[in-house]
Amino acid sequence: MRIIKTIKHLNQVLGKTRAKGETIGFVPTMGYFHEGHLSLMRQAKKECDMCVVSIYVNPKQFGPKEDLKSYPRNIKRDASMISKENVDILFIPSDNVVYPNSYLTYIDVERISNLLCGAFRPEHFKGVATVVAKLLNMVRPDVMYLGQKDAQQVAVLKQMVTDLNFPVTIKVVATKREKDGLALSSRNVYLSSQERREAPVLYRALNLAAHHIRQGEHEASKVLGIIKNTIKQHSNGKIQYVACVDANTLQPLKILKGKVLIALSVYFGKTRLIDNVTIVIKN
Repeated sequence: MRIIKTIKHLNQVLGKTRAKGETIGFVPTMGYFHEGHLSLMRQAKKECDMCVVSIYVNPKQFGPKEDLKSYPRNIKRDASMISKENVDILFIPSDNVVYPNSYLTYIDVERISNLLCGAFRPEHFKGVATVVAKLLNMVRPDVMYLGQKDAQQVAVLKQMVTDLNFPVTIKVVATKREKDGLALSSRNVYLSSQERREAPVLYRALNLAAHHIRQGEHEASKVLGIIKNTIKQHSNGKIQYVACVDANTLQPLKILKGKVLIALSVYFGKTRLIDNVTIVIKN
């Protein structure tokens, strides 16, 4: 595995790959890897000739009171983990490489960026879209791999790629979970032992809601009530939002139909966890 820190070096290596007609799979990350990240890399290795993974903790997607400084980082650990996955390139650009002092340009994917998580993190998805656009231009992959856990991020980046004509295919990989259902996240390390015991209630609540939908409950308010009551009864989690939305447009639904995304954000102590399920309703 090559560790690359500059765009020039990256271009030199990947230029040879493209000259041979080989495909490039790309996994953009902020590091502190877990099994969810590794599943994306394995998919990229399986489907492409070369797998490129980036680690960059993007300051532009953190709000002023969010956890940028404390976000978990361990490059040595991460590099050791993915070398065992036969990743070809680990790209670790610095802040100066990504955002030089003269930097002035940002990408704002309108409408869908201001819903769900975006309603509480107003600049977050502008930062995500901007950094991923830059990384796509640096790596120029054939396929980019994203995780379903970050469903709104997937929707925003799909829209950006379409609108700006990026020549890349996006593939979404299912959320990886602990045995008790908790979605894997780098932020899970922040949870106290009590919070960690309670956090799996999120997936249980989503599954209970999905069960009721399959039994014929299509009124969004009742489905949301099931989720909220389950979380409140079985944990000390503080609900930020629970929503039933169209999976493609992220617009809220009153009556569930078509492809529905049920998404939530809940605080356990100071740790904000997100999760979601997608259900297709055939009327």
